[in-house]
Amino acid sequence: MTTSQEVGGTGELWSALRHRTQARIGLGRAGSALPTRHRLELQAAHAAARDAVHSPFDPDTVAARLPGLPVIRVRSAAPDRLTYLQRPDLGRRLHPTDRAHLPVGDWDVVFVVADGLSSRAVHEHAAEMVRATAARLPDLRIGPVVLAEQARVALGDDIAAAMGATAVVVLVGERPGMSAADSLGAYLTHRPRPGTTTDADRNCLSNIRPPLGLTYETASRKLACLLTRARELGATGVALKDVEGGEVRGPGELQG
Repeated sequence: MTTSQEVGGTGELWSALRHRTQARIGLGRAGSALPTRHRLELQAAHAAARDAVHSPFDPDTVAARLPGLPVIRVRSAAPDRLTYLQRPDLGRRLHPTDRAHLPVGDWDVVFVVADGLSSRAVHEHAAEMVRATAARLPDLRIGPVVLAEQARVALGDDIAAAMGATAVVVLVGERPGMSAADSLGAYLTHRPRPGTTTDADRNCLSNIRPPLGLTYETASRKLACLLTRARELGATGVALKDVEGGEVRGPGELQG
């Protein structure tokens, strides 16, 4: 890897490319190592990623941004953060005490806000996504918002089944990378079956984090469209495709 000073004319090219991506490209070198500035930036990004994983989830922060919406708090079967990281299976199951407190209703969809691997992402983006998506679904019966601690995506299956919801949307902090520690994911599952539903049965929207990722407007529009089409098809996952232009189709409607 060479510095922009070593190859004439490439400095402007690298500069233009860096404005289009957060990936670390064209960093150059100082002897056999990275330049000091880029090395320090890399160390800072690594520290931010570690903080995102280990920072505690604060349900009050999310609940405060959901005025007027009923909120329920639950935990997974993982008793603490270390166990959560070491035992992914426990993060997919409801704490038995909290299961008994979940209300049962005839709901079309329930939103689950799960800390996942980045509580920062959840604190910054989850409430806005719940509000933006719910506003696009005026005709659906939406259950109370569930705030789940030490939770993984599949915990939403357990929650939806316990509450009697037809579909579940899990808004979860995604695994931090070296360029993003605040990325929120949205996972939609129609008629989830605890212990049986797989990732192939879900639709995912990733990198929700304006202004550098998906905006709330774009993500909520896609999510609402997927949810509406899932109700018509009776399925999500590989049976439901979000094709170019924002149109959502079932497998029999896809060409090529």
